[in-house]
Amino acid sequence: MGSGKTLVGALVAERAHASFADLDLMVEDKAGMPIADIFATHNESVFRAWEKELLPMALRPGTVAALGGGAVIDDDNWALISKRATSVYLEAPFATLWSRIGHTPGRPVVAGRSREEVEALFERRRPRYEQATHRVDADRDATEVAVDVMKLWSA
Repeated sequence: MGSGKTLVGALVAERAHASFADLDLMVEDKAGMPIADIFATHNESVFRAWEKELLPMALRPGTVAALGGGAVIDDDNWALISKRATSVYLEAPFATLWSRIGHTPGRPVVAGRSREEVEALFERRRPRYEQATHRVDADRDATEVAVDVMKLWSA
């Protein structure tokens, strides 16, 4: 939800000479359409089912994976993530996240919702995010965040 998972993940993968998997893009490839269209044409539950189906492929050993903010909420997904990956919560205050995504088209979790509704969703999800193995301050430039995540990847 605007923390920079895709950009930071891609930077870390590039620097680590590792493969990169973006779960949202994997779902879009499977569906043959953008996420916003999946939500509009099908619904969120179809998107989440495809996300769950593709998650094991995103979590291949040696792969840096960017997972959508809702993927970790499903308990089965979280159990798989916890077993197969070192998780990193890119932590930023909601005000920062909102400034990044509040007016971005194509984000169905934000579309048609007020700032207060999106913040409430974030607050419901945050306890799971905080269960990640590591936390990195994402209220900075993505290249700086990637440096810190890279240190974790190398450890």
